[in-house]
Amino acid sequence: MRVLGLMSGTSADGVDAVLAEFSGSPAEPKWSLLNLVCTPYPEDLRQTVVNAGQGIRLNSREWLELSESITEVHAQAALACDPSAQAELVGSHGQTVWHRPPHKNHRGASWQILQAPLLAELLKRPVVHDFRAADLALGGQGAPLVPMADAALLGRVGGWRGVLNLGGIANLTLIPPRSGPDRLASVLGWDCGPANSLIDLAVQQISKGKLAFDHDGIIAASGHPHTTTIERWLKEPFFQLPPPKSTGREQFGLADLEQRLEELPKLSTANRVATLTAFSAAVVAQDLDNLRIRNLVGPLELIVAGGGSRNPVLMNELRQRCRGMRLLNSDELGLSAEAREGLAFALLAWWHYLQHPGNAPAITGAKRAAVLGVRADPA
Repeated sequence: MRVLGLMSGTSADGVDAVLAEFSGSPAEPKWSLLNLVCTPYPEDLRQTVVNAGQGIRLNSREWLELSESITEVHAQAALACDPSAQAELVGSHGQTVWHRPPHKNHRGASWQILQAPLLAELLKRPVVHDFRAADLALGGQGAPLVPMADAALLGRVGGWRGVLNLGGIANLTLIPPRSGPDRLASVLGWDCGPANSLIDLAVQQISKGKLAFDHDGIIAASGHPHTTTIERWLKEPFFQLPPPKSTGREQFGLADLEQRLEELPKLSTANRVATLTAFSAAVVAQDLDNLRIRNLVGPLELIVAGGGSRNPVLMNELRQRCRGMRLLNSDELGLSAEAREGLAFALLAWWHYLQHPGNAPAITGAKRAAVLGVRADPA
């Protein structure tokens, strides 16, 4: 079955559209990536999405127009990726603007903006969306949802295998080995903390909007991280939490950045960006170290995807901090770093079609596994 996957992440830079074909067993599918198109948001839309994700107030008309604009860009991406309408089904994550994990004082909730019936009508194909809702209703975090897809798409090797996505947020998947005593263990996964979110916001602030991100890590490469500050930040409550845990721009956004910059000594611009870049690597390394100490789980390799995998400074920081494991770019395994999440949501839509569960209680904390997503058909 050919399926379109649409994904716009925490970085809010646009929509990644993936056309893929799936067959065989849901848990171990045969798959091929047929096309990938990245459609950027117009700058004013990108800025509105970023603002909305940080709690800046919009009136009712602005929310309506925002959801419509987001849906239209998703449609443009889908049509560019699949102009001959090969896909029978579309899976769309929508645009997250707020994520609230479960807490002792409230249940979990998460908002992904998308007018799914409109998208289905524009594309003349059914759209599966709202993937987090069922997991949240079952008491789970509603995220991350990609780990089970990672396990199905990439498969197992002789030891534990890590998959790290460096989008706005760093999220991690750990896939058990194919043999040995751990072969019956559950797939693990969680959000580690900020990846590109703080770095991008800092660069945009420093450049007064002329730069969207630290291209090739050029700014960070000319500076030196402030190690003492990073060590202090790593002691914050979120980074001490064991999985399951999830987060987003609402926690690691502009307000968080401004507080961190105030805490830094009077450093140069390059040193500030270098510190934020090293911090993003450090939160991942600390989580892996803690997991190894608690569960004796240590991946042999770490496959890195997402926009952050294109930042050589961030990748070098990971290599230095994650010693003892081999770091690979997902491109080396035939999976484009930009395609991974779109491909995952294409798979989740296919799983919905097959009524195959898409979440995992060991990852999200939900009461049980469930079929994810809501289907919207063309009018």
